Amino acid sequence: MSRIGKMPIQIPEGASVALSASSVLVKGPKGELTVPIPEGIAVSPEGARVMVTRQREDRATRAIHGYVRSVLDNAVTGVTKLWTKKLELSGVGYRAATSGQSLVLTVGFSHPVMIEPPPGITLSVVEGNVLVAGIDKWLVGETAAKIRAVKPPEPYKGKGIKYQGERIRRKAGKSAKAVGGAPGGGK
Repeated sequence: MSRIGKMPIQIPEGASVALSASSVLVKGPKGELTVPIPEGIAVSPEGARVMVTRQREDRATRAIHGYVRSVLDNAVTGVTKLWTKKLELSGVGYRAATSGQSLVLTVGFSHPVMIEPPPGITLSVVEGNVLVAGIDKWLVGETAAKIRAVKPPEPYKGKGIKYQGERIRRKAGKSAKAVGGAPGGGK
């Protein structure tokens, strides 16, 4: 039995779970998400908890058991609390601003970069940092990765867009030549 898959999912106050033939609808104060349930996996409500079990013991079903439980748990957390990811801008003149729904990044290019959020994602700028929030954990991470990809941090000075708490592996720059140059050099 999958160690993660056999753990029950607690349904907090204000959230509800509705089962259908091949999906689960999770509703909460922040919104609603539909989680598809693959063949061979069963979801059963037990009061304020939901259990995810396997109907078959083949290799493919065992492989996705814990995954389905994690996705369902992430959906419950998302509709009650929201998922967030924070991005930091570091560099001279690097700025972020919001224009309506979209995000405008000034990160050293000759033009500002506009990023439109997908439906269900909100982008905001807090103290110069970008905050990505939404109910779908995967979509929040995907949007944050697309923003980071505009100008990933470079290893020499660390300029760019990075996740909060991300450590950048720094490299030493070129070392200066020794006085006198290389042997057999010019005239």
